Amino acid sequence: MKKALLLTALFAAFGAAQAQSATYAVEPTHTQVYFEAKHFGTSTNRGRWDKKEGTIVYDKAAKTGKVDVTLDMASISTGIGPFDGHLKSKDFFAAAEFPTARFVGDKFTFNGDKLVSVSGELTLRGKTNPVTLNASSFNCYDNPMLKREVCGGDFEATIQRSQWGITYGIPGIPDSVRLLIQIEAVKQ
Repeated sequence: MKKALLLTALFAAFGAAQAQSATYAVEPTHTQVYFEAKHFGTSTNRGRWDKKEGTIVYDKAAKTGKVDVTLDMASISTGIGPFDGHLKSKDFFAAAEFPTARFVGDKFTFNGDKLVSVSGELTLRGKTNPVTLNASSFNCYDNPMLKREVCGGDFEATIQRSQWGITYGIPGIPDSVRLLIQIEAVKQ
């Protein structure tokens, strides 16, 4: 009898732990992915991708999760049409040949209860390399309009574009590109 109660308690605890995991859909109007790159050491070129989608699976109790976000490379926007066209070309993102970029991260790092980074892999131009997104903020809250939980924050990383075969203009246009990500995702 005691063994049966113990097993029942263990299965119930396991089930409760599994129930902690939730799926969140990236909310595109509150999610932005920006890039910054120096231009011949003088000014900073900036742009963003307007079309993005993805999901986040997050378990607060276990401090685990998975992020899967895709960017439409043809949606790049700097506010300058000819520059957008050049960035979509084979010199940079080759958007016709590689229409999407994808980040999949499954290593969540915490300092106490605070999420400090998400590590994973970025696939861009058909090449996949490791990237760590460092969190400057992260929070979950009950959205009063949606009547659902929303989680999100601000993340950043600096990548070397040459790792993905984007070498146009180096060294005048540096290899280093800063990514700034603002993301919010709605619990499903």
